[in-house]
This record gives sequence, C-alpha cells and structure tokens, in this order.
Amino acid sequence: MRVVIPHAGSHGKTRLELTQSAREKLSLAMLGDVLAAAAGVGKTWVVTPDPEAAAAAREAEAAWVPDPGGGQGAAVEATLSEIGDGPVLVVNSDLPSVTLADLRALAAATPASGIAIAAAEDGTTNALGLSEPAVFEPLYGEDSAARFRAHAERLGLAAVFAPIVGLRDDVDTLADLARVAPRTGPSTRACLARLDLVPEVHA
Repeated sequence: MRVVIPHAGSHGKTRLELTQSAREKLSLAMLGDVLAAAAGVGKTWVVTPDPEAAAAAREAEAAWVPDPGGGQGAAVEATLSEIGDGPVLVVNSDLPSVTLADLRALAAATPASGIAIAAAEDGTTNALGLSEPAVFEPLYGEDSAARFRAHAERLGLAAVFAPIVGLRDDVDTLADLARVAPRTGPSTRACLARLDLVPEVHA
C-alpha cells in the first residue's frame, strides 16, 4: 500500500486563530504525526509548495512532489499520475491523532474496485482509500464525502464510508484543536507545549 499526503501548509489554515509563525509550526507538527503513521504503511509521497514541509518529507524518507497549484484536488491528481497502478491511500496532513492502526484500517476497508471514504464531521473528506489512482476525481470541498461516493457509484465501483476515529478529527479551528489535543501524536503534542497552547486549548 502507498500513501499520498497533500499539504497546503499554514496558508491552508487561515481559520486557525494563531500567529502566522504558530500556524506554520503547528501545521508542520501535524504533518510530522501523519508522516510517522504513514511510514508503517508503505512508500509515501508528500505534495506541497512548502519548502519546510518538503524537507520534513525527505527527513521521514518520503518523496516530495512539488504542488502544481490549483488546490488540493489538483495536487493529489498530479501526484497520483506519477506513482503508477495499485491501491493507494490519500491522507490529509491535518490529522494529528492518526495512527498506523487507523491507516491500516482504511487500507483494509478499501474495496478491491472502488473507494473507501473517511469523512470529517462536516461532510468534507479527510482521507481516501483508492483501489487504483484512476478512480480518483478532484472533488474536495463542501459535501465532498457524499460526492466521492456518488462518483464511485457512477463508475459502477464500490464506495464505503470508513468511520475511523483518527481519520475523523481534522484541525481547522482552535475548537478543533481543543477537541483533539488529548489524542494528538508526539510531534503535535510537543509543538503545543512549545507554543504554550495546551493550557489554552483545555481552558
């Protein structure tokens, strides 16, 4: 199994009410926890415009793909076009509580011909299990989980929702951060401590 991680960087976290520097640090820390989980799954690619994220990918022995611009869908599509046939997971980089077990569960849920969808509580999409890169369509955004399912069904493919805890909780706001803080991975936890955000998010 392979893993693709799209990472927009701190510029994709404008709803997170922190300084630019704090957003950058937290964004990289969350990516670090996703990379750590992905390392146990298989070869990993990080698609990002952020030089620091590219460096973090290389340090984690993942491949870096320059973000072509055009948003998350275009970034994932460009990466999938490079990696060849076979099943692949697409995992967002803002899932700081994700574990290797979560990714293995998504891989196990992926149909032999179709898509497994790990949705966020707001109906957007946090991760996908694809039987082949060719089944992907750039459908991210509002209600994307339902649209990914409809896309697979139009192609005559299986589509399943995978309600996996570590793939449910993305971080877009301070309220999200407060909810997930007790379950974050070591990279995010250390970053929260350095930024003195732990007391704040538990207040």
